[in-house]
Amino acid sequence: MENMIKLTNDNFEQEVMNSEVPVIVDFYADWCGPCKMVGPVLADLAAKYEGKAKVCKINIDEERKLAIEHKVMSIPTLFFIKNGEIKERITGALPQRDLEEKIKALV
Repeated sequence: MENMIKLTNDNFEQEVMNSEVPVIVDFYADWCGPCKMVGPVLADLAAKYEGKAKVCKINIDEERKLAIEHKVMSIPTLFFIKNGEIKERITGALPQRDLEEKIKALV
């Protein structure tokens, strides 16, 4: 997770909404099976797109307020954000190639 940013209520606005590069936000929980499948894929993409896009994670158990604010009902939920605007929202695990296509569309 070294290339991924852990989001909190304190840094969400700065890291995501004010970002100069596109941002992928992963709402997850440690106990979630599909989240565990998506995690390594996102880590690979974070390394591959370092400097071109950010990959951020929000643990919904630790940051419940953010999950509620963004109406996250199921996990994993991924937001694809550019210029402070949510361009796409996906719930559930996707294969790496599909996630990469979505990142390429933003970069």
